[in-house]
Amino acid sequence: MATRSKLHVRQAARDGATVLLADGVLDSTTYLLLRDTIIKAALDEPVAVVMNISALRVPASSAYAVLTSARWQVSRWPDVPVLVVCGHAPGRDALHEQGIDRWVPVHDSLDSAVAGLDDLTHRMRRRRRAELPTGAASARYARELVTEWLWDWGQGDKIPTAKVVTTELVMNVFAHTDSVPMLSVESRDDCITVTVSDRSSTAPARIERDPDDFRLSGLHMVAALSDTWGWAPSIDGKTVWATITS
Repeated sequence: MATRSKLHVRQAARDGATVLLADGVLDSTTYLLLRDTIIKAALDEPVAVVMNISALRVPASSAYAVLTSARWQVSRWPDVPVLVVCGHAPGRDALHEQGIDRWVPVHDSLDSAVAGLDDLTHRMRRRRRAELPTGAASARYARELVTEWLWDWGQGDKIPTAKVVTTELVMNVFAHTDSVPMLSVESRDDCITVTVSDRSSTAPARIERDPDDFRLSGLHMVAALSDTWGWAPSIDGKTVWATITS
């Protein structure tokens, strides 16, 4: 006999946005269902997808990573903003601790989320992405793209740091995977975010060197130059990101 899903999602519309209201449990058995539901809603190209998780029970807060995973898939195409509504403080605190609000705007009510749609849509357009070539030219091409994009956005002061971070993230893909990197750069206010996606699901890790070896490994360099960095799983691999404000 079929087992009833522990997760239920209802769909509604509000001011051009698709609102998804989740009820039930988010865990390893329902993670993919919620992610795919968000992505499917975005494929209809609404103004935004608003995910209301106020009624959702989340035994392990690490499961909130489904929200960033869905957001990254949607940001590639059709480039629809994803917002989260959580009506209780413990849930919003957990989202913040997991770093979800760095990528997905979190609101305490549906009204608040809808009120900010115009500004969010405008800001989300300041993003560029490109698939990089393989081989020695890849990192150089990535640096050229980052320089061009940041200059166009008036973020020229961040170009030197962004070029180094981009190089390390791209070279890390070639060093540890067989993937072709996908570069994405996003600008929000005074903060830029550099992301590099690949098709490996293996979590990135900083390699600890001998204490007498003063050279920095790739991710040590990224951590030293960026305000914060991290990674998020995706449908076909992962995305490693770093934010720069100075």
